[in-house]
This record gives sequence, structure tokens and C-alpha cells, in this order.
Amino acid sequence: MTADPRALPLEATLYEAARIMRDQGIGDVLVTLSGKLCGLVTDRDIVIRAVAESLDAALTSLGEVCTAEPVTLGPDDDTDTALRLMRQEAIRRVPVVDDQNRPVGIVSIGDLVIADGTGPSPLRDISEAPPNL
Repeated sequence: MTADPRALPLEATLYEAARIMRDQGIGDVLVTLSGKLCGLVTDRDIVIRAVAESLDAALTSLGEVCTAEPVTLGPDDDTDTALRLMRQEAIRRVPVVDDQNRPVGIVSIGDLVIADGTGPSPLRDISEAPPNL
């Protein structure tokens, strides 16, 4: 799990999320309402749901394009649970929330590949490489 995930409030703009993604070298931002997880926005969401629809990134809120009520994990869930959930839901990232639905982390496919540790893997090499900014 990547601890301390980046999060923005529901009313923040796509522009704000995109800048964080660029500056942090990440592909997602969690979306919150009163500190509780209510959505997830990815770089792909911004392209498919906003840019391709000619929405203004400076005026469009995260709430307009995020995936609402994303599937989540708890802090005590193991990697097998995360992998099963990703396969079942065909998703690449899963927010981790505490018992109050406050984000505490996020698990990505890359995190699972690195955690596997069963030997050399091209996917592991890619996942461990620094972001290409």
C-alpha cells in the first residue's frame, strides 16, 4: 500500500488534480467529502470524461468526473484480497480506508507486483522505476 495518498475535496477542480498528479508523479487522486472518501479520479478519467468532452479543467469539479463510491479495502486486508478485488472489479487501484471511511492509503497493481517479490519481472522493473515526468 502507498500510505498517505493524495486527496482533494469533491469541489476541487480537475486542474488542481492534474497538477498534483504531474507534480507527484502519480495517476490518481482520492476525492473526499468532509474528509471521507467519496470518489477516485484518475488521469484516464480526466482524459476520457473531461478533455474528450471539451470540459474546462479549471471549472470542472472532481465530482463531475470521478468514479463515485469506489471499491475499497481496509488497512488489515492482505494482498490476496486486494488482488482478488482488482480482478473481480477489473480495476487497477483500490483506496484503503479506515473504519470511518477516511483514506489511509491506496493499493495499485504496481504495489502488488513489488510486494510479490518472487523474482525478476519486467512488470516489477516498470513498477519500481521512477515516474516519467
